[in-house]
Amino acid sequence: MTNLMTDLVTGSAFEVLLPVALILALAKLLGILFEKLKIPSVIGILCAGLLVGLLTFIPGETVLTPYTKQGIDILAKFGVVFILFTAGLETNVKQIKAVGKSAIVITSLGVICPLVFGFLLAFLFRKYGGLSVDYLEQGIDPIWSDLYYGVILTATSVSITVTTLKELGKLNGKVGSAIISAAIIDDVIGIVLLSLILSFSGASLAGTDFNLLIFLLESMGASIEGIWEIVCIIVNMGLFVLLSFAVGYGVRKLFNWLGEKYPHHIRIPILSLAFCFLWAYLAQGFFQIADITGAYVAGLILAPTRPKEYIDHRAETTMNVFFVPIFFASVALKMYNASLDFSDYLFLIFGFTYVIAALLGKVIGAGSGALLCRFNLKDSLSIGVGMMARAEVVVVTAQTGIDAGLVNAGIMPFTLLIILLSSFLTPILLRLLSKNDEGRGRGNILHKEENQSSSICS
Repeated sequence: MTNLMTDLVTGSAFEVLLPVALILALAKLLGILFEKLKIPSVIGILCAGLLVGLLTFIPGETVLTPYTKQGIDILAKFGVVFILFTAGLETNVKQIKAVGKSAIVITSLGVICPLVFGFLLAFLFRKYGGLSVDYLEQGIDPIWSDLYYGVILTATSVSITVTTLKELGKLNGKVGSAIISAAIIDDVIGIVLLSLILSFSGASLAGTDFNLLIFLLESMGASIEGIWEIVCIIVNMGLFVLLSFAVGYGVRKLFNWLGEKYPHHIRIPILSLAFCFLWAYLAQGFFQIADITGAYVAGLILAPTRPKEYIDHRAETTMNVFFVPIFFASVALKMYNASLDFSDYLFLIFGFTYVIAALLGKVIGAGSGALLCRFNLKDSLSIGVGMMARAEVVVVTAQTGIDAGLVNAGIMPFTLLIILLSSFLTPILLRLLSKNDEGRGRGNILHKEENQSSSICS
């Protein structure tokens, strides 16, 4: 830490410009190339980070110094906050309220199944296989690490699924509607689980574990220990939700007024980002909730406002041009520090089994939920496959766990493999499952079936 602080003091800001320039240029070029190959552009950005990271093997190189790496990490933090903020903006709360029990059942099992798979896998490998947990801070129960491995697998991303269903003419059918509705609820549940595990485990959230409620109670002479500490964490999180509801009402009024008074004025996205960063800071600084959760809640608050589309457009432009490529590249750069030992056969077996659990967990969980809601076997399997795809959120969740010291940094390559395999397999399997359908003309029939299915589960 002393050496790092010395580098930070003696470094110059201009030194960060060169690695950032390399990251942005390579990220764009590889992103375009991978998109043409029908591979998610995020994989290209991650490869850009890996290529830049090769500089570390050059003796005496001065591009990736501790100072420049710290600068990249700071910029990457903005990237991950942006990602969750826009996810909140794009969450349709009204749609969540409107969907029937079918989407809730599909989502619940689609979250529970991979969560249990990941947890059991980590637990069994640790308990009976001797998988090391030396990355955990002293005093943290390894069971929280096992649980967090499960939380990573709960994330889903249906952008590839939506694109495929559009091509098949089934996006507005019962399968497409069920997948889209379930995916929205899935994101909300995933964020809640992430915050709960981080808070309950006592893991370090970027250097702070401050809890406002515990602080106030201890200031009045109370002793908070054992089960009462967990109760305080839950209550404190509840206070944050209540505060968000209370403040959110006024914030929405303000932004609706701004949207009417100054439509498409740059001050609106600037103020929205200020609110996002403030809420992310308050969440972690005072309520012991991950800052990315605060950013997501900020997005949810602004989602129903009049200038929401303009805010979303501006935020996505800003993050995609600069911050997000740096975030994913920084994740790839950290893989060089992960020191994945290929001679550690136990962890390699765990990693590849973890990938299989990720893929099957969504298919079995979401598919079973669809079966319970009276979808036929083929449609249930289509829904399960559609929910299988993963993208940036799984990387964010995994990296958050690594930064908090709850999971082994060596899991990141396997997380990227989950994204790659699910991105390839999802469209292929969906096309195979719809091969015998009559085609796009069945949209109206499917809509009728959707209403019948919803009535069964509602």
